[in-house]
Amino acid sequence: MATVYRAQATAIGGREGSAASADGVLRVALSAPPELGGSGGGTNPEQLFAAGYAACFLATLREIAAKRVADDANVTATVSLNGNGKGGGAHLDITLDVDLPGMAEAEAAQLSLEAHEACPYSKAVRGNVAVRVSTQ
Repeated sequence: MATVYRAQATAIGGREGSAASADGVLRVALSAPPELGGSGGGTNPEQLFAAGYAACFLATLREIAAKRVADDANVTATVSLNGNGKGGGAHLDITLDVDLPGMAEAEAAQLSLEAHEACPYSKAVRGNVAVRVSTQ
């Protein structure tokens, strides 16, 4: 399969540092949340993952459903870090809350299941991370 897009980012300092994309568009200060002993003054990897997953999942919904997804549709990804937050003792848990205004609940649920099968982020974590998808 041919690569259609490649992103590259470099992190320096881990949870207490910074990250930037190779093209310079993304530059963020990283800070561990207070729950992990950090200052909480910057973004953290879980927030970045949640934003990326939510955007990718919504794009997949729009691709599958074409014109059936309203402009105000949204996906909220909640990424939880479970365990002790250090090294191999931690794992992620994800909930995707899908809001498809004006769409019948059954159709929204079916579309969300189809998107979960097709979304690149869902494929990447399948079998490794618990993901729950709910529709509103």
